[in-house]
Amino acid sequence: MKKITVSILMAFMVLSTYTSIAQEKTTIMTPQEKDYAIRFLKETEAEVFNSVKGLSEAQLKFKPATNKWSAEECIKHIAAAERELWAMAEPVLSQPANPEKKVDIKFTDEQLVKAVEDRSHQSKTFAALEPDNSPYRSVAEALNAFKENRDKLIVFVNSTQEDLRNHIMVLPLGTYDVYQFILLISAHSNRHTQQIEEVKNNISFPKY
Repeated sequence: MKKITVSILMAFMVLSTYTSIAQEKTTIMTPQEKDYAIRFLKETEAEVFNSVKGLSEAQLKFKPATNKWSAEECIKHIAAAERELWAMAEPVLSQPANPEKKVDIKFTDEQLVKAVEDRSHQSKTFAALEPDNSPYRSVAEALNAFKENRDKLIVFVNSTQEDLRNHIMVLPLGTYDVYQFILLISAHSNRHTQQIEEVKNNISFPKY
């Protein structure tokens, strides 16, 4: 799991290029922050479904190049990553808050989201999250799993009494509070819906 989780982050974050120091954080998640996170999660969930709505089998499987993912492969990756990313955060919430680690957070919420969504920075994902190794046999199965995990996360954010800002995730590639990591999960799906739109905009994309 450790190798997998490190590589998940490497797949969509080249945060070393963003060196601004994070602004001071409030000690708890504010109502405004909760509303923003829920809205962001819902919006990016809808984007995932809209990105492949009405696509034929040929369109889902179309690859712009042999080393590029199809829309189907993007969806399978989104679904697998959704599950794995939250699995990284849950153990942190079962431990005592560690606000002393907040000094190591280097990014504001806005900077983090921008970095994850920025597709000008790309790298190869870990083998376990490659679409060929996906546990999902079809787009429909992957979408169902994605929706189940995303909706659970929305319910969690809406109902939690946990101090998400003071539970800090110390990872090899950076330090984040759990609230930020929830934004990261949402931004990750946005990153790959952008990728799907790039596939659909390819000149050779099938018309039917």
